[in-house]
Parts: sequence; structure tokens; C-alpha cells
Amino acid sequence: MKTNLISKSETSAILKEISLKWRQDMPKIKNLMSHYVDAESQILIGDNLKLLKINDEYIPFLSETKLLESFPNVVVDMGAVKFMCNGANVMRPGIKNYSDFLKDDIVCVVEESQNKFLAVGKAEMSIKEAESVNKGEVIKSMHYISDEFWESKKE
Repeated sequence: MKTNLISKSETSAILKEISLKWRQDMPKIKNLMSHYVDAESQILIGDNLKLLKINDEYIPFLSETKLLESFPNVVVDMGAVKFMCNGANVMRPGIKNYSDFLKDDIVCVVEESQNKFLAVGKAEMSIKEAESVNKGEVIKSMHYISDEFWESKKE
């Protein structure tokens, strides 16, 4: 895995972009380390921050529980857990509970019994739209437990 240090100015620009997209303040970090997983994805690590860049999208890493708690979430039933851990997208019938979110927001997926984070994805529709349908894809999974990013964390 190729690694490099991101300059202070580029780090600042990344944090500003993330802050705007996620609509939350980001911590001040001098430099981020970039670990290239493949041509389209990187793991970015800084003081008290770990995130993924997949193509041009930034998402929080699943190990960052405190950060994940600041995002909207959906709670899925236990029948969906096995599928979520294999990268499935969140379908409307599997959602038991949820917080408010808009289309294209970053949304965390939580399992109902232990309230553990299973995945992070992008909303394909707002929760208002999802409430009015009985089927269909609500969250496109981008990072999930046991994916290549999760496994690379162990290295």
C-alpha cells in the first residue's frame, strides 16, 4: 500500500470541503497521511480522524464511532445484518428506525440489537421519500464491515 504525507494547504482544503459537505466542523489537523488502497480509493488519517476517499466522495471510517454518531442513521433489522456485512445496499423493507436525512447525504447503518455501526453509505432518496415507498434502495453502501478498507486497517 503506497503512503504519502499530504501538504498542510491540501489538508486544509480537504477539511474545508468535508466540513461543507458534511455540514459539521472538522478538527484542525496539520497534515493528513494518505494510504492508497487502489486507483480510486484512499484511507486518510490524521490526529483523531480517519476517513475514506472513494473517487471524489469522502466518508467517515467505520472505526470512528464518535464521528459516525454525528451523522444521520438508519437502523436495520437483524435479517439485514448478514447482507450489510457483505456490502448490500439498504433496502426500504429492512429499515426499522431512522433519523432525518436528505438525498445524497452520508448516512450510517446501525444494527438493531447492539446498535453497532455496520456500514456507511450515500442516501439514494430522502427519508421523506423513503417513508412513502414500501420497497427500493434507500442507502447505497460505500464502506462496510469486512470490506477491503476494513481489512486493510488490520495491516
